[in-house]
Amino acid sequence: MAIKASQVKELREMTGAGMMDAKKALTETDGDMEAAIDWLRTKGLAKAAKKAGRTAAEGLVAVKVDGGTGVAVEVNSETDFVGKNKEFQTMVDGIATAALAVDDVVALAAASMGSKTVADVLTDKIATIGENMTLRRMAKVNGEIVVSYVHNAATDGMGNIGVLVALNGGNEEFGRQVAMHIAAANPQSLSADDLDPAVVEKERQIQIDIARESGKPEAVIEKMIVGRMNKFLAEVTLLGQNFVINPDLTVEAAAKEAGAEIVGYVRMQVGEGIEKKEEDFAAEVAKAVQG
Repeated sequence: MAIKASQVKELREMTGAGMMDAKKALTETDGDMEAAIDWLRTKGLAKAAKKAGRTAAEGLVAVKVDGGTGVAVEVNSETDFVGKNKEFQTMVDGIATAALAVDDVVALAAASMGSKTVADVLTDKIATIGENMTLRRMAKVNGEIVVSYVHNAATDGMGNIGVLVALNGGNEEFGRQVAMHIAAANPQSLSADDLDPAVVEKERQIQIDIARESGKPEAVIEKMIVGRMNKFLAEVTLLGQNFVINPDLTVEAAAKEAGAEIVGYVRMQVGEGIEKKEEDFAAEVAKAVQG
């Protein structure tokens, strides 16, 4: 039978389920609203949807390398305890494997993972584990050699920070050293050419304002700005940074010594950029006592 939009809307409002899930439930139950609610509950979809508004800023970053391709994915949960859950870790590992065959997070959500899509597997896991979870992002690199590194690993290949480095030339040992450098130094881009122009311009204006406060002539200020911007670019770009393994060399110079060209990298940290809601514990207890 034909399912009306008004029916889908009503079921969504009653259960909090997604539009496509609500439509499928009604189709499977021939438009019977009560049966559709039971269908959603059986599948865990109504329960999962009700958790969707809760902040998921913990979780894991997983990295996978297959030949000259590396992928990093972030799957979030509400608490760091879930990151230690073997069931959750197995799911994240499977998602990372699926990511090797796609190019973006939208395609990853629709990718097959066994008999289900990644999105469906995640929804099922929300229902069984009992926390909101999100497939937040993925990134890929390609090169002759791709090396991965995980900082604060929860298990093999996943943890709090995941790094990938793509090289042309060189070897895996040098690649791992660069990956560890990236985890520690957190560069904003590979080189000055890759840096967001808005970031560069903002820093330039800040340095101009600081220099003008000195009261020096404009000609002197211009020279000061050139020097300060060169220092800024060296600090925030991977190739310009002093190599943590040998601070006497920049990463670019160290790569040349190793016979390598760094052609790409990814540094992904769990929860970066997510605003976490912090609440005073005493206030939280007082609120609970007051009802």
